[in-house]
Amino acid sequence: MEKGIPSEMYKEHIIELYKSPRNLGCLENSTHKATEHNSLCGDEITINLIVDKGKVKEAKFSGSGCIISMVSSSLLTEKIKNMELEEIKKMGKKDMLDLLKIDITPARIKCALLPLETTKKALGF
Repeated sequence: MEKGIPSEMYKEHIIELYKSPRNLGCLENSTHKATEHNSLCGDEITINLIVDKGKVKEAKFSGSGCIISMVSSSLLTEKIKNMELEEIKKMGKKDMLDLLKIDITPARIKCALLPLETTKKALGF
């Protein structure tokens, strides 16, 4: 978390993103697509991407799940727009937790990482 900003502000931001997620929907003309499930809690995420010249030009997600997986999907699809594929390939657990900016219990880590796993699957990583 950033210094000087209370964690409550981040929690409020997470709730707002859950209510009004960014990039929710499908891309009819996607070049890359994958769906993954979290068998522990039933989350299901589909990631749709348009990739051109080694960069993600557009990203959307659909599915159902807990607040953590839905917000992680929203934050990740926003982050990877205009990112080079090699940068996405290097992303990991720390990157996802940094996006969320809230403490995640060990039982919820899989929920937070599901969108990244799905994105990497879509890209063939």
